[in-house]
Amino acid sequence: MTTPSSTESTHPTHTQLQRYDTATLVNSLIDDQAQAARAVAQAGPALAAAVEAAWPLLQQGGRLLYVGAGTSGRLGVLDSVELWPTFSWPRDRAVGLLAGGPQAMFIAAEGSEDREALGHQDLCDQKPGLTDVVVLIAASGSTPYVLGAARAARASGALTIGVTNNAHSPLCQAVAHPVVLDTGPEMISGSTRLKAGTAQKIALNTLSSALMVRLHKVWGNLMVDLQATNEKLRKRALRLTQLATGADASQAQEALNACNYQVKTAVVMLRANVSAERASQMLQRSQGSIEAAVSQA
Repeated sequence: MTTPSSTESTHPTHTQLQRYDTATLVNSLIDDQAQAARAVAQAGPALAAAVEAAWPLLQQGGRLLYVGAGTSGRLGVLDSVELWPTFSWPRDRAVGLLAGGPQAMFIAAEGSEDREALGHQDLCDQKPGLTDVVVLIAASGSTPYVLGAARAARASGALTIGVTNNAHSPLCQAVAHPVVLDTGPEMISGSTRLKAGTAQKIALNTLSSALMVRLHKVWGNLMVDLQATNEKLRKRALRLTQLATGADASQAQEALNACNYQVKTAVVMLRANVSAERASQMLQRSQGSIEAAVSQA
């Protein structure tokens, strides 16, 4: 019998789930999920190396391309979608490719993950280049769709990052920066939507958030590049501007009104005592860094 991968192995402890009372069942599932964070912590050096390699490429205009199937693919799409409202990262520079297409977000298309040629073609259709960063996600590390995309990404010269829950998997060999999240067997055998998926979510959050900090989308610990597209976010923009500048509510509101609620621009306006137009020019010259922009004043 072939030895199963770590994520496909049967959990050695929880072999009679149907006999657990509800409280025990729930607490066991929670405790098992907690291993996800520990697995990501162990992968910290690999994630840091991936960030260091990726952010200079993105600063040159590169894109983030996420590729996956099933749960892994949906997590990649989720991370790509959230970068625009959170960090004003352009939508066309955060692309999520999911085996089976966009409809697979809502209706599982399990057969699509077996098509290596489809993954290769989907990635090629994006015309990846030397400044692009391709994040390939597969719990097993052997999903044909993802491996096909990895092959296309490497051939294009794009930077490749692989997120997998199985060490020594084909995906680890196919990418420049493997990130192994060793979560082990699932409580429900093979159901990688559990702690393997949780670990992937944490890792993707960490990867993209660290990249955005390096790209000056965060100042201090403030979300200074958010999109203020509703009342809640406009209130958040006002609070952030006040926190970053020490201005009172009326001063911060006046600055935000003058720059169409661009928090970063409002912060430079108030800290450097310049107009919205001048603040925008200063930020452009400083590649979006508030500190560098203010130092020009």
